[in-house]
Amino acid sequence: MVSFVAAVFLLIITPGPGVLSLAGVGSAYGMRDGLRYLTGLFIGTNVVCLGVITGLAALLLAQPGLRTALTLVSVGYLLWLALRIAFAGRRIGFIESPRPPGIRGGLLLQAVNPKAYVVNTTLFSGFAFWAEQPGLEIAVKLVLLNGVWIAIHLLWLWAGVRLGAMNLSDLVQRSINIGMAAAMLIVVALAAWSA
Repeated sequence: MVSFVAAVFLLIITPGPGVLSLAGVGSAYGMRDGLRYLTGLFIGTNVVCLGVITGLAALLLAQPGLRTALTLVSVGYLLWLALRIAFAGRRIGFIESPRPPGIRGGLLLQAVNPKAYVVNTTLFSGFAFWAEQPGLEIAVKLVLLNGVWIAIHLLWLWAGVRLGAMNLSDLVQRSINIGMAAAMLIVVALAAWSA
């Protein structure tokens, strides 16, 4: 169980589309709107989790045409998001939009986030600690996963809010934007490659 929690921590803390966009929403719109977006990400990650646990995700992704279409949609959306982050200008806003993305935005991001599928598949197909009681093991994994997930995402949101409140130079702000976009692209490429 300890190795499971360690894996959850390491897999979730790495910058991916969810945490990077959450930090951006926090930076641009503040804690309240960030919490709404976080709620959408949370619902979305649990929908992905249930899809992985039930095998529905594997069933859908086993269809070559559907898998290709979903991959193209995911890569296209995440590339667009990374470009928006990289070229957000001199302000660390990550997400330039007239209004915050909200619950629906978080839910939709997780639906196309390849890292969410890879992480959940890794966590639920490995790290067996109660193989003789799979239902109990899945329930415990869900509780542990969600506990760590919430703590890490709140930390990323807080970091985004704090970063947005700082008076950083234009060069530093632009460097952060480009670094975040590059990190997102690397993690997405690794997740897509390992899937």
